[in-house]
Amino acid sequence: MPQTASQPYRTTRTDVRIPMPDGTLLAARLWRPVTDGPVPALLEYQAGGIGDTTEARDAQRHPWYAGHGYASLRVDSRGHGCSPGPPTDPASDAGLADAVAVLGWLAGRPWCTGRIGAFGLGRGGTAALALAALAPEPLAAVVAVCADDDRHAVPRTAGGAPLAAAAHRAAAASLAAACRPPDPQRAGDDWRRLWLERLAALDPSGDGSPDAPGTPGPVRRERIRAAVLAVGGWADPYPETVLRLVREMTAPVRGIIGPWPHEYPDQGRPPGPAIGFLQETLRWWDHWLRDVDTGVLKEPALRTWMNESVPPATAYANRPGRWIGDDGWPSPDVRDIRYGLDDALRTAGTPSGERYVPVRSPQHTGIDGGSVRPAGRAADLPPDQRAEDGRSVCFDSAPLPEPTEVLGAASLRLHVREGVRPGQVAARLCDVAPDGTSTLVSRGAAAVTAAGDLAFPLAAVAHAFPAGHRIRLALSSAYWPWLWPSADRAGFELDPGASVLTLPVRHLAADAGSGPILFDPPERAGAPAAGRAEPLTARPERTVVHDVAAGEWRLEVAVGDGPLLHADGLVAEEHVLEGYRIRSDDPLSAVARTDRTLRLERTDIGWDVTVQIRSECRAQGPHLVLHDHVRALEGGAVVFERDWRRRLPGP
Repeated sequence: MPQTASQPYRTTRTDVRIPMPDGTLLAARLWRPVTDGPVPALLEYQAGGIGDTTEARDAQRHPWYAGHGYASLRVDSRGHGCSPGPPTDPASDAGLADAVAVLGWLAGRPWCTGRIGAFGLGRGGTAALALAALAPEPLAAVVAVCADDDRHAVPRTAGGAPLAAAAHRAAAASLAAACRPPDPQRAGDDWRRLWLERLAALDPSGDGSPDAPGTPGPVRRERIRAAVLAVGGWADPYPETVLRLVREMTAPVRGIIGPWPHEYPDQGRPPGPAIGFLQETLRWWDHWLRDVDTGVLKEPALRTWMNESVPPATAYANRPGRWIGDDGWPSPDVRDIRYGLDDALRTAGTPSGERYVPVRSPQHTGIDGGSVRPAGRAADLPPDQRAEDGRSVCFDSAPLPEPTEVLGAASLRLHVREGVRPGQVAARLCDVAPDGTSTLVSRGAAAVTAAGDLAFPLAAVAHAFPAGHRIRLALSSAYWPWLWPSADRAGFELDPGASVLTLPVRHLAADAGSGPILFDPPERAGAPAAGRAEPLTARPERTVVHDVAAGEWRLEVAVGDGPLLHADGLVAEEHVLEGYRIRSDDPLSAVARTDRTLRLERTDIGWDVTVQIRSECRAQGPHLVLHDHVRALEGGAVVFERDWRRRLPGP
């Protein structure tokens, strides 16, 4: 558990309204140290709800920074929380224009030195990077955690295959954030008007069209002038953001990648271990905003957690491993090692006279893939992969004579036989122990569109294969529900003799002579501002059902932690249920759906609001059809209901 630490300064907290050029007043909360002179400022700007969705982590972070001499400002983007206007992505063109105005407001305060840092988690981290790419003068430093700097309106793998879990899941999450009403305790009697205007302005079409006005594009990393501390987790979808920033930025940059999920690294959500993240960021702020030499530039350009081999499990409280440092990226201590699929890696069960190996997997291959975006829950990570391996074509190494440490993104080149029909390939890199257990290390996928060479990367990772273990490459022609299935289930045939897996192998003596990489234990400002009540009923977090007679597989993922009880009397409860269905022999039977229900209540004033959202996706010819439905209720009476249907590019 993070410890509550003493702080050099007493602090104050004030709710403020920040004027935008068009007269809109954005809702914000400001923490300041009690001191006579001006101080640097920190900005967290995101689509959230001050006093609601982010209250617990706000109460841990912002007062801590204020207690260490910084004015710390948390701002709700337009159309979120108590900020009026249509719901606006903080990293969109309109959202960034507001962020620049907020920076100007901050820099002009008499209690601010004019030197500002920006930080955030997930979408907030992405917004901080996108803001830095505009190079506004007051912004001197950024801390971006689990950020996505290479955003796409229709999420796909690096190899072009569409992510099945992305469209409906992202649509439901975006709608839930946009439909959340202002809190009447902060917005006053105007809350209902603001909420109904917000609901009327809902437009989820930007999530599906790359050409939609204001759709965020990739962050222009080369334009960033602020110093960036980029932080990610190997269990999060976006560790490559850290590697790209360290590789491509010309401004000062340092990267940290731990074993963590999509969460701040001091929270202790599995897999750990947690670190003293607030102290580490304070070193960054003090160096760039106060000109104090805290030694941050003496740290390696990239600090990463090298995961040790472990038996497969869906969660690890603390992932065994060690911290390693590299002076740049790509690292001079990492070299590419090629593993031919008919040489260093070999498959079994194929007649020796056959040149080509057929890959044709049942459509439910991928059912043991784990969560698309782990958040530290008990069923997030992939279980033993032996069942998945049995549905795939596997190429295994001999038992390793010595440990092999991989750092970075493996790449795969496959030679596909002529006459192939459009389809897809999913590749999994697994660590196979002597007892046969198979632990997923990394994966990647690509669309198969033509014969010849097909090249694509796997997700970046740090993993140490022990001596005596085998490296396994498992290939499948389906990976549901991660990938939307191709309409043709014929699969493909590959030539192992012309196919190669390339692993980024780190030299085992790379750390010789280097001192240990250490972090302080986690700290926070104080006790959480909210607590949870035990749910009366709870569904299993992850359930797989096989209807043997129908040949159908169903996966349900349930998220709901019971009501969140805020100190000021607000009660918030949210439940998410993701459902995926497919028949083993029919890719067109695939259906993916997310149901989200949000309820907010203040019993002292009789306020009771419910929002119900459903986003469902299924194939229709060469397209995917996404159906979104929103219903909003006040006191049990429906005040808003609407449907949207849109076409997305198919597999």
